[in-house]
Amino acid sequence: MRKKLIAGNWKMNNDLNSSIELAKSISTGIKKDFLNNTDILICPTFISISKVFDSVKGSGVSVGAQNMHFKDDGAFTGEISAEMLISAGCEYVILGHSERRQLFHETNHLINLKLKKALKSGLIPILCVGETLEQREEGIHEKIVDEQITFCLKEISKVEISKVVIAYEPVWAIGTGKTASPEQANQMHNNIRNSIANLYGNDFAQNIRILYGGSVNDKNASELFSQPDIDGGLIGGASLKPNQFLTIIENASK
Repeated sequence: MRKKLIAGNWKMNNDLNSSIELAKSISTGIKKDFLNNTDILICPTFISISKVFDSVKGSGVSVGAQNMHFKDDGAFTGEISAEMLISAGCEYVILGHSERRQLFHETNHLINLKLKKALKSGLIPILCVGETLEQREEGIHEKIVDEQITFCLKEISKVEISKVVIAYEPVWAIGTGKTASPEQANQMHNNIRNSIANLYGNDFAQNIRILYGGSVNDKNASELFSQPDIDGGLIGGASLKPNQFLTIIENASK
């Protein structure tokens, strides 16, 4: 049985002090039995990673980053490397988030390079895929997501794919308050699992965790997580509100 994963993506929110306070509110609010069925992750801004890691140490909460470069070092002003993230306490890194694709024009090829570097460095990558509203309305959403999976996982081995987490983000449901119905979300998760099966075989497809990342909140989490192919959530706005985030975690752990 796949263990659920609830990942909080704090995006460009919270200064250092408020990040520490939020991390402590989450880590101290987690009941021990939640951790039996659910992995918990928070991804603050780069400047807060180290302090947040110190704040949650020993609580069972993992820390991750929202992005990284595919090079080890060099003249890449404003970028950050995998080794830097690891030294600050990161176990995970989010790659290919829809905002990175749309606002910063990241391509499948670039995300593939980052994915390879993350795996080589020992980070667990959360690979984000998803379609825009226009692509869904045109009926090409399944094709788009399959292409993202195929190109982003190019030259990733069977040994490596077992370490990858995938997050499905319907772009039209991020930060809009809209959400795909549980059935719509599960259908796309099933399609993603089939894409993995075509690349690596059914055993690998059945073991990979696929998160839903479309405006999950404390009201819809239970129904979404009851779907057979949804293995948790990549949470945006609700991860900034400790009571909501803890409720989402509790729903995942049931």
